[in-house]
Amino acid sequence: MTLTQLWGSLLIFIACPLLGGLPLIDWITYGLTGRKLARLGTGNISVSAAFYHGGTVVGILAVLSEAAKGIAAVFLARWFFPSQPVWELIALIALVAGRYWMGKGAGTTNVFWGIVAHDWKAALLTVLIGGISFTIFRERKSGRLVGLFVLALILALRHPNSSEYIAAAIALVGLLAWIYQKIPDDLDLPSRSAKAGSRKLFRFFQGDRAIPSLNDKLDARKVGQKAATLSRLKRLGYDVPDGWVLPPGDDPQPLLAFLEPSVENPLVVRSSAIGEDSETASAAGQYITILNVTSREALQAAILDCQTSYSLPSAVRYRQDRNQTNAAMAVLIQKQVRGVFSGVAFSRDPINPLNTAVVIEALPGDAARVVSGKVTPERYYIEVGANGSSPGQNSENGDVPRELLQLVAQITREIEDLYHGIPQDIEWTFDGQQLWLLQARSITNLHPIWTRKIAAEVIPGVIRPLTWSLNRPLTCGVWGEIFRIVLGKRSRGLDFNETATLHYQRAYFNATLLGEIFRRMGLPSESLEFLTRGAKFSKPPLESTLRNLPGLLRLLEREWNLERDFERDKYRYFTPTFNLIQAIPLSESSLSELWERIDTILPVLKQATYYSILAPLSLALRQAIFKVSPEQLDNSQTPEVASSRSLADLAVYARNLLPIEQLSGYSCPSLFAYLAETPDGQNILEQFKQWLERYGYLSEVATDIAVPRWIEDPRPMRALFTRFLFHPPQPKENAVQTQAWKVQLVQKRLNLKGQATEIYSQLLAHLRWTFVALEEFWLKDGTLSAQGDIFFLEFDEIHRFIENSAPELRERLPQLIQQRRTQYKKNQAITHVPFVVYGSPKTSFLSAAPLPAKGRLQGIAASPGIAEGQVKILRTLQQIGEIDPQTILVVPYTDSGWTAILARAGGIIAEVGGALSHGAIVAREYGIPAVMDIYNATHLLRDGQRVRVDGQMGVVEILED
Repeated sequence: MTLTQLWGSLLIFIACPLLGGLPLIDWITYGLTGRKLARLGTGNISVSAAFYHGGTVVGILAVLSEAAKGIAAVFLARWFFPSQPVWELIALIALVAGRYWMGKGAGTTNVFWGIVAHDWKAALLTVLIGGISFTIFRERKSGRLVGLFVLALILALRHPNSSEYIAAAIALVGLLAWIYQKIPDDLDLPSRSAKAGSRKLFRFFQGDRAIPSLNDKLDARKVGQKAATLSRLKRLGYDVPDGWVLPPGDDPQPLLAFLEPSVENPLVVRSSAIGEDSETASAAGQYITILNVTSREALQAAILDCQTSYSLPSAVRYRQDRNQTNAAMAVLIQKQVRGVFSGVAFSRDPINPLNTAVVIEALPGDAARVVSGKVTPERYYIEVGANGSSPGQNSENGDVPRELLQLVAQITREIEDLYHGIPQDIEWTFDGQQLWLLQARSITNLHPIWTRKIAAEVIPGVIRPLTWSLNRPLTCGVWGEIFRIVLGKRSRGLDFNETATLHYQRAYFNATLLGEIFRRMGLPSESLEFLTRGAKFSKPPLESTLRNLPGLLRLLEREWNLERDFERDKYRYFTPTFNLIQAIPLSESSLSELWERIDTILPVLKQATYYSILAPLSLALRQAIFKVSPEQLDNSQTPEVASSRSLADLAVYARNLLPIEQLSGYSCPSLFAYLAETPDGQNILEQFKQWLERYGYLSEVATDIAVPRWIEDPRPMRALFTRFLFHPPQPKENAVQTQAWKVQLVQKRLNLKGQATEIYSQLLAHLRWTFVALEEFWLKDGTLSAQGDIFFLEFDEIHRFIENSAPELRERLPQLIQQRRTQYKKNQAITHVPFVVYGSPKTSFLSAAPLPAKGRLQGIAASPGIAEGQVKILRTLQQIGEIDPQTILVVPYTDSGWTAILARAGGIIAEVGGALSHGAIVAREYGIPAVMDIYNATHLLRDGQRVRVDGQMGVVEILED
């Protein structure tokens, strides 16, 4: 050894330990934050402590300072011993020793960067192999040892012929391993207390992802829905006790080694079985929960007991009864909260789904008392509205603080909104300072969720069996076809026959199914409301959109070619079908010919249904994309406007022929009697007859074949003609010549919608008239006893009856029809029905909540303008009475057939509908202020009340009784 090398070795053994002990990290942290690391946490002066207590900037500077130490030590040794790399390892050993004894740190950063400077290839291989193993297994203690072993192995393989080098490498990694056992680990500190900018990085290097925690994004298919839900809530910022999950089949030892239960910090062991807490099966009470786990031995036993409970006979039977496949049990371990008040909360009443309050059951003490079933909890009803929550019944006499109840109710509804409106069952506890969420799951008996919105406009009112037996498969079939176009293989497992159902004999759409469909399509669950009613629409995730891009492009192609396809089908199917069924009059058709006529209409009706659904959706989509207001469009080709304008033109023509001043006092019947006695009048009557033949297929509810058409009962149309004759309307003029290209694109879809509606309504009218003719046969031979009986039979029953394949049906037919008529009348008598129904309600009678004499109702703006007047409730067209410009009509719905009545009013309020509904179109045509979608308006408002209708803002103000 030369003199230079001698001095170099002395310098390494003296300078490197001093360099390692230099507290640069402590100085950096104190300089930037004013905090002394030696007095915080573990007392270590380390890189991880700098990140934890100082934040990201302090941590990065700490890394740079320690990296500089390691690189300096290597370069120092290389200066004196350029051909002896073993001295570089010795310099790192001296550096680490000083780092531990004087600097209160392990020296990991020093060694890593020192090895990078020493042999970057060895460093790279160590990082790759060690990093991959750590990322996969996520257990930091064994990960460190694996990393050290890999480092020693790689260094040895790089110098296989140098025994002193191999010894130095082993000594270096051995020293680090020994130090790891001697000093506390900053990564054991709770990550939630770390500086905000460092938490994610800190949690990653903690390595407890080997033991999945509630801080991680968990997959319900791997760890059960309970753990996955709590994980999501915790990551969203809700207060959920810290917890860790043992997935099925995993070794519990790492978890047992990681957790340290004690009397001061007890744990609770809970089940999180695959399939538990699903939308259809809660498995409540099937598996066990172990509280007050205070030792590792007790924890191990509790985990085993929880896993074993999956195979209990009662749990096995529960899964069998619900057709669930056997899966596995994940175990959830959480810090136990000592509750001062605890309980459960239901976002919707599981006993009475029509109750709008949040139901809370609570008691002083832990949550286990409430859910055990051994103690009767206090029950509270809390109303939650836009302005917060307010106590309901039973909330004044209990022990639970009022403010706590309001907070629980508010959070419960928040979580319901978070899960797309699916009613939630929440378990909670309050420790005196903090409200903790212990569980959240769906209320299984409130599935699925049914909505009357849109359905109430498509097919309103109480529906008879024949109408529904035809309408449901048509509607569900077409919706299913549209969704399959987009979803392709992802449509598997979806039952599109469940798209619609009847409650109280009113139509409802399956909001749960539609929400799932739209989520699979990559669209927000409110998409249907957006397309049909103008509801707010959140931006779909880019990933989902890209995944569904092929299907969306197929649907876009259908939309783009919709007009061309309609013209093709009009030529192929619609026109030939109308020619065929009109060739043979109904009065000359036999029973078999009538049935053939029905068989001819139904497949064509299915095709027309496709256009009657897709054309309005296409119109709404284009209107939203191009931001075209309804006022910019010409509605003249829609049946409701075309029929009204044509009748108004006839009234203008009649005014030129008749002595109007002499007839001014005539009522509708006396006017038509006068017309029948004069030549000019007979000419007018003939043209009115032709008008009726052209538009007589329209009715109060075009989609309901049980409802008579105008041509069957022309009295409302005669009344409208009389009004037009004496009070000529001034319909809106559409400046079609000035339409911009965007408006023209939307206008094409509006015109197509009008044509599709006309063909669809005409086919339904012909179907109705065929069934009425069929009924006449059975009335004559005594099979049926009263007009309208046939509409209380289902289509399949009529089919079997004609084929004589159900002789037992003939025997019980009178009783069956009478039973259904009675039920129909009962449902007609229901004062109102809810727009949202949870599950399958058993309540047969519903009543509306009273509205104060003065109030404000918010709906959908449908036709601009302000009108004041007196309310007239009009539930059916049989209750018309006197209507003038001072009348504010309040109706349950609007259809093409309502035009005759709506055009006579000063303002319109409808319970259902949107800016594109029939009533809105008619209102805009005649400049009548209108508001749609005022829920339960025909019962909240009363005849004679004075109200103000603001059609621009969509507001109805009640001025006086």
